[in-house]
Amino acid sequence: MSASASCVTIHMAASLDGFIARRDGSVDWMETADLYEAGDTMDPAYVAEFLKSIDCYVMGSKTYETALKFVASGAGWAYGDKPTFVLTRRELPRAQDSVEFYAGDLAQLINEHLKPKYRSIWVVGGGAVSGECLRLGLADEVRYSILPVVIGDGVPFFAGLDRDVALHLVEVKAYRSGMVALCHEVKK
Repeated sequence: MSASASCVTIHMAASLDGFIARRDGSVDWMETADLYEAGDTMDPAYVAEFLKSIDCYVMGSKTYETALKFVASGAGWAYGDKPTFVLTRRELPRAQDSVEFYAGDLAQLINEHLKPKYRSIWVVGGGAVSGECLRLGLADEVRYSILPVVIGDGVPFFAGLDRDVALHLVEVKAYRSGMVALCHEVKK
């Protein structure tokens, strides 16, 4: 598969005010839901089929640690058996055989290691990782799931972004839970 056939997607669920976690890293507010009668229902069969289209995941160590907390609480590993690349220089427990730890350059990981092997690469966690992905011009699209809550302070979706990044809106979906999902292409 050629690198041009790959798509790098940044995806994050966030509060309406753009935070992906509280300052302490907690994400308890993600359970917030509302009822929007005109919204779509998130059909489990559709979600399962959609998740099959993702070939691998990339996340930062803090997001990985949050995922481990979900596993410990009985919620399970959200990334299935897909290869999951965790950016870290720390020693962390391996949650699944599909998890690999990477301490090198993000651009090198994506361009040299992932794009030749995977078509659908999802960057799913960490404001710093998402910001770096945009700064380096690695992302093709941004998917932003906005939950119906304002938390006032926390970890921003794109930490430390040092320039404007132009986007093109390609899809908007509202769900009965009150969540709104946006999909933007990154203008190159």
